[in-house]
Amino acid sequence: MRELNKRNQKTPVPSLGNNLEFEIPSWDQIYSLLLNLAGAIQKSEFESDVIVGISRGGWLPARIISDLLENPKLANVAAKFYVGVAETKGKPAITQPVSIPVKNKKVLVVDDVADTGESLKLVHSHLKKQGASEIKIATIYYKPWSTMVPDYYEKETRCWIVFPWERKETVRKTVEKFRGEGKTVEDAKEKLISSGLNKRLVEQFIKEIFGETP
Repeated sequence: MRELNKRNQKTPVPSLGNNLEFEIPSWDQIYSLLLNLAGAIQKSEFESDVIVGISRGGWLPARIISDLLENPKLANVAAKFYVGVAETKGKPAITQPVSIPVKNKKVLVVDDVADTGESLKLVHSHLKKQGASEIKIATIYYKPWSTMVPDYYEKETRCWIVFPWERKETVRKTVEKFRGEGKTVEDAKEKLISSGLNKRLVEQFIKEIFGETP
């Protein structure tokens, strides 16, 4: 966990363009980060009444944190924002309210990454309106331009993170992004593989999604 000394810092969101870099953690690396995250939460002595995972990226981390903290009270909230790799559209919106009552409850919100911070702010506001008495936010990753610094996070990065549970989605969006920039499927394939994504998976997903065999 990093100290929360960045709340007033302003780091501009980079223009990724051709400099788009991926970080591709393995399942084991994610689990190790979540172990550390759970340890930091325990050390802080914050004991939540309920853990809320933000759909969809926060579902698996929230389930694992629920196990590690031995807190089975798990709920869901959905906030939609991203439309593509390194792209966002407008403002996030709550598309599914928190799935259980949180009035007078201490809530631990879990997501995979604090990127723009806008979804986290929206969910925090939503839970406050639902009557939560205290809210803490935990993410695996944090990006320095996020408008909200989580109470707990494990790793800072400026890269686009390809989580194990979204590899096929990332292949689709990367190919679409490259095509939109006048590049080829092969260019997208080479970028993904050189970044560390498994070649066999990349080729399989491209064939399944686009009907092409690179």
